[in-house]
Amino acid sequence: MQIGGVLIFIQKAIIILIGSVFVAIGVNLFLVPFELLDGGALGISLIFHYVQDIKVGWALLLVNIPIFILAWFLYRSFFYNGIHGLLFSSLMIDVFYPMHSWGSTLSLTPLISAVLGGIFIGIGAGIMLRHEISVGGTDLLAQMIARRLKLNPGYVIFSFDILIVTIGSILISSMYLILSFMTVFSVGITISLLVSRSNRRTVPLDKKSYVN
Repeated sequence: MQIGGVLIFIQKAIIILIGSVFVAIGVNLFLVPFELLDGGALGISLIFHYVQDIKVGWALLLVNIPIFILAWFLYRSFFYNGIHGLLFSSLMIDVFYPMHSWGSTLSLTPLISAVLGGIFIGIGAGIMLRHEISVGGTDLLAQMIARRLKLNPGYVIFSFDILIVTIGSILISSMYLILSFMTVFSVGITISLLVSRSNRRTVPLDKKSYVN
């Protein structure tokens, strides 16, 4: 039993590491060079980075603190399933931040970067979600609102993503709004393809939340 527990721990650690690296590459190599956004907590963190020059990983951690406090009291399973993914992803995003200087040397168009960034983030989040690991985000808030108002969680989460990207476009004059929408779509499609449950982006409750 102890050996089995150790093997499960090692497996989850490897999955979290791999998933976090994919997310970090997607953010730093493809999104940051063109000031693109994703939805959810990651999108808010990128806004803080572009506007206040705060490190993306650090901002992601700060944005998630009140969400995880709520999770501790309301949905304890979400807290346990997400805390390790959040910490690793935040760390890897900042560790891989120097990659943002490579993005401008790849000669990629903003459209390709938006799509590739979404695919990489989706792969990272999807890999973790397949093993019931989340990195938290505003999606939990959307879930609670959806449950309270008896709405479809997917619609509420999508609305949150669109709202965050739209606010970002107002605050950041150089941001490509439509391309950031492409990133959001790419993330969602990639996660849907990787996760066995259709249109699911999280583990707890309705199993619909992610990095974002």
